[in-house]
Amino acid sequence: MQANPQSQRVWLCDSSLRDGSQGKQIAFSVADKIDIIRALDEQGIPFIEAGNPSAGPKDVQLFERMRSIPLQNSRLVAFGATRRKNCRPQDDVGLQALLAAGTEYVTVFGKSWDMQVDQVLRTTLEENLAMISDTVAYLVAQGRQVLYDAEHFFDGYRHNPTYAMQTVRAARQAGATCVILCDTNGAALPAEVGAVTAQVVRQLGGDVGIHCHDDIGCAVAASLAAVEAGARHVQGTFVGYGERCGNANLSTILPVLQLKMGYSCVAPQQLPLLTGTARHIADISNVILRSSLPFVGSGAFSHKAGMHVDAVHKNSQTFEHIDPGQVGNERHILISEVGGKAALLHSVKKIQPDIKKDDPVIEQIRETIKKKEMEGYQYESAEASLKLLILGHLKRLKPHFKLDMYRIMGEQNSNIFSLSTAIVKVTVGDGWEMTADEGKGPVNALDKATRKAVTKFYPAIQKVRLIDYKVRVVDQNTASAARVRVLIETSDGEETWTTVGTSRDIIKASLRAIVDSLEYKLSRDDGSL
Repeated sequence: MQANPQSQRVWLCDSSLRDGSQGKQIAFSVADKIDIIRALDEQGIPFIEAGNPSAGPKDVQLFERMRSIPLQNSRLVAFGATRRKNCRPQDDVGLQALLAAGTEYVTVFGKSWDMQVDQVLRTTLEENLAMISDTVAYLVAQGRQVLYDAEHFFDGYRHNPTYAMQTVRAARQAGATCVILCDTNGAALPAEVGAVTAQVVRQLGGDVGIHCHDDIGCAVAASLAAVEAGARHVQGTFVGYGERCGNANLSTILPVLQLKMGYSCVAPQQLPLLTGTARHIADISNVILRSSLPFVGSGAFSHKAGMHVDAVHKNSQTFEHIDPGQVGNERHILISEVGGKAALLHSVKKIQPDIKKDDPVIEQIRETIKKKEMEGYQYESAEASLKLLILGHLKRLKPHFKLDMYRIMGEQNSNIFSLSTAIVKVTVGDGWEMTADEGKGPVNALDKATRKAVTKFYPAIQKVRLIDYKVRVVDQNTASAARVRVLIETSDGEETWTTVGTSRDIIKASLRAIVDSLEYKLSRDDGSL
């Protein structure tokens, strides 16, 4: 049964800046965190767990700077632990840091698993209950709204349900606004999460929340099961990253709750921002957004097989569970050997909507694609290059620059590191620019030098950066003389696109993909695409 979205609100709390920052190779500056906070605020996420002010000066500085930055939709939340054992709350350094952060809402975590109390805290079960109760009561007395994270709750409940319930009851009785049940090890099955959450909702009363990690790939499903069981607060990270295997992915949970289950999470006009928000946060985080990610991935609404493409054209519901525009994404028809004419026509119509299916240019484009595929090109994963190819056949491609010359030099120091230098010359109309740059390898140097030269004429290129680089051998039988296919993924912070280049020379293949990536950006900016 679907809930009534007018009466059933599920409150989302994003922990990208705290839990998410514990993910592998994730490192945020204060400016990065502020940028993400603004994106989440625009998206309409009610709570943003911004960091632990007792963990270091970076988070202290963040909370200080945020005092002068107004938020329209979100509340900033500071994170910390319960008081230390055998310590009064007013003497606890961590709690004083929480208060100094100046946020109305604070999240504190405490132990729910008796094993953790005994072996990690090394204290008694009674003292742990006092730590929870004292902390929550003290923060409430100081005017704070407390979100209590019951750490390892499902492990604790599995081993000692009576004590686990005592811990969350202590938080509730001390005045916690919401008690959040945490699957900290990320190993609870959705059915277990749902059943236990239902028990807690019945016994505890008040607002109950859920916080899942993804160690067995069930974080989203478990979070949804908790909501079905009565939880009305869901914590996660917007693109699912976090320590180990990550956290529950809010960019999946949000549209499922709102579009599939009928709950209200954000305003209707904010839901189409979803894909842009996910890609923006991934870009700031220097994380590659999986194309297969539900709702927001570039492949979430992609179709390749000819029969599927034909069916989607007749009725999109045949192979799409929602209109991609509802979440700010778009349909992609992939051009390949199984795509057929319908797929190609769809791609051309995206650029020239009034073209007819029997227009001779369609067959010309098709023949060019076949020829290119024989050379090793593949367009199903490089839609930006395909669009440029189509634009050229439609006589609408106006090259913005020409790469006249490039030279690469390399040096190596005692086998410790290698450094490459690239020199490039580009012309734009009657003007030209020659510039150089260094990089970690020839492709990196060439990419940086080319973008630097083109930026002299088109400042918007300054925002463009290469975020992924893949090389595939096309004809393996020719060994080191093999033709290679290079795919590069590029972003300007708002959109991500992929281009392709092929050659027996990996540098030339890379350069062709780089030039296409810049031409795509400039063609999109001038309205050609």
